[in-house]
Amino acid sequence: MAGWLVVLLTFCACSDGSRLAGRTMDHAPAIFPDYTDVTIPYNIAPLHFAMADSGDCEQAYAAFELDGRTEEVKAKNGQFGISLRAWRKLLEHAAGKTMQVTLTVRTNGEWARYPAFKIHVAEEPADPYIAYRLIEPGYEVWNEMGIYQRNIENFDESAIVTNAHTKYNCMNCHSFCMQNPEMMLFHYRASFAGTMRLHDGRIEKLNTTTPETMSALTYPSWHPSGKYVAFSINNIKQAFHTADRNRIEVFDLASDVAVYDVNRHEIITAPPLFSKNVFETFPTFSPDGRTLYFCSADSMEMPQNYTNIKYSLCAVAFDPEMRRFGTQVDTLYNAKKMKKSVSFPRVSPDGRFLMFTLSGYGNFSIWHKDADLYLLHLDSRQITPLDAINSSETESYHSWSSNSRWVVFSSRRIDGLYTRLYLAHVDGQGQVSKPLLLPQKETDFYGQFMKSYNIPEFITGKVRKNSYDFSRKAMNDEGIQVSFAKKQGPAVK
Repeated sequence: MAGWLVVLLTFCACSDGSRLAGRTMDHAPAIFPDYTDVTIPYNIAPLHFAMADSGDCEQAYAAFELDGRTEEVKAKNGQFGISLRAWRKLLEHAAGKTMQVTLTVRTNGEWARYPAFKIHVAEEPADPYIAYRLIEPGYEVWNEMGIYQRNIENFDESAIVTNAHTKYNCMNCHSFCMQNPEMMLFHYRASFAGTMRLHDGRIEKLNTTTPETMSALTYPSWHPSGKYVAFSINNIKQAFHTADRNRIEVFDLASDVAVYDVNRHEIITAPPLFSKNVFETFPTFSPDGRTLYFCSADSMEMPQNYTNIKYSLCAVAFDPEMRRFGTQVDTLYNAKKMKKSVSFPRVSPDGRFLMFTLSGYGNFSIWHKDADLYLLHLDSRQITPLDAINSSETESYHSWSSNSRWVVFSSRRIDGLYTRLYLAHVDGQGQVSKPLLLPQKETDFYGQFMKSYNIPEFITGKVRKNSYDFSRKAMNDEGIQVSFAKKQGPAVK
């Protein structure tokens, strides 16, 4: 709430006998965001929160205690905030430890103390930035949109690129090579169309539609070397429901997968990825660059079969030195047997886990209320639902931190309409913690902000190029025409 006062005091200065002698409540406080028992990185911004039932509250204090140090905050109207300086002091040596937060409130002249709740501090930090697109939560009407970056160590947000200078066109599918802010790409659609590729401070515009492909390149995944980018090639359509609980449906009439060679400006592919009988989409490389994972479904007449189509999770070998693909497709999740559909596969940088979204049908699950996150253990091939971070609403886009210990994912769990970002810790055995909503400076921010967060991506630093740099290149450069390689080398055995 703009203008609310936060006073930071030491514990001793704020304490008084009447408050300490107050009664003890028999239940935990209801707060928003719900930061009770969450696990946080030690480089996260302060967790500001509000009491959900603070209407009759006359005074309220929150005491943050960790490793022998206490900071106490006095709030107005149940709104709690701790200064960045005090928060950093608390977390200075907090890795692997647990913070306790105790709330005391005065109502009708009487003091009461709630049982302390815990905040666990992980031993590993998260990457300091998250990039995301901000857009209205629907495809019927939109105008302004942009790709932004947020410093999670404070509350600073800045635009990487917006469509204000490019006739308010669509921009989508931003992606980074191994969380590197200097190796990025995204697409402009409609006006000044092209794929914009950032590499070591240089911007390149690519025209990726060829006579051999049905469309421009779509959903990307970088090869860890930075020399290739895997893309889907999709003929995408959408429909809008008036009575279905899944409000919007996005589906493919056809789709393929190919790999773009950034040095030769060529598209390469192979029969297991490029077939009229199969819909292939959402490719993603393994961290060693020798396996390409993707989603695959038998082709069907669409849209009449949109609730029947189900995508499996598949893998094929790739030889980056010889630009060759394998001939054998390995199915890791068989949709025909399991009766559900995979989308958005993403491999952890340490190569141990693959996280994906699972829903009842289709491949674009961001509006499917049953969409949940699952984890594939790549060594044992065991698949487990991530119950600790799933909800009754949609969980969809997700990405890994560079150290493989954190994921950021989008969820509609607050109201079923807007996607917000959550962080969760993943330990070495694939166990996930209770997620925390991305902290904001104002505790009622999410109730007033009318845009959804789309495609969250961890990055290890700040993107230094700005919207003017990208838009100038898009408007003034005709772009490099990408070609389709006619001959492929022998397949990987």
